[in-house]
Amino acid sequence: MIETLNSPALYAICGGIIGFVAVVCLVFLIRAYRAGIAAGMDKGMLRRTITSSVTFTILPSVGILLGVIALSGSLGTPWPWLRLSVIGALHYETQVAQAAAEQVGVGTLSAANMTPVGFATIALLMSICIPWGMILSFFFNKSYLKKIKGKNKEEADKEKTPSFGDSAMIAMFMGLVSAYIGSYIGGFVSGEGLFTFKGDLTPIIVAVISAAVMAVFTYFAEKKHMVWLESFSIAGSMLVGMLAAVFI
Repeated sequence: MIETLNSPALYAICGGIIGFVAVVCLVFLIRAYRAGIAAGMDKGMLRRTITSSVTFTILPSVGILLGVIALSGSLGTPWPWLRLSVIGALHYETQVAQAAAEQVGVGTLSAANMTPVGFATIALLMSICIPWGMILSFFFNKSYLKKIKGKNKEEADKEKTPSFGDSAMIAMFMGLVSAYIGSYIGGFVSGEGLFTFKGDLTPIIVAVISAAVMAVFTYFAEKKHMVWLESFSIAGSMLVGMLAAVFI
């Protein structure tokens, strides 16, 4: 099955879509550069902006590359490459792929267990859930931006409580983390029977180590004002977590 998922046909389809998106990005880059020149902006400043943007785009993408590598073992290389290159998000793709795999009976994401029906279902679910952010933005972003612009800045500065959006994102993230850790603990506690404590402890250890590494990055970024470390935090945590899993 993994040979089919890495077939030239899939490479051509996914590569063609990625190539089209890359061309569109290049066109907009050229048009933006020309618009800046027409507006009287300094060419040197525009070049420095492009260079810095490229730098700060490449560094965080290391984590995305790790996600492609992690998913390629079960879904092949073309599909994760497409998903994480165009519109996908690392945490979203892995979560939805695993959930879909469990529902179709594949179990854990693995090339050995993958079936054509399983891959088709996983790919469909990964695709159909992601575009709603763009669709809702297309219809509602204009009115939302008007409300934001119309808000009194002084009142916004005096607000002590976080907005509903911030609270919702934090709650969703904490719920996601809790669900994963809960599944790890459940797998360990009932590994060979109820409350036997003979399951696999590796995911729990890896989660703790990754969290500790992320805490170190956050400490230096926030307390020591080394903000540039934020670009390495996800990739660094993933790499250390993967190495910990290998050694364990």
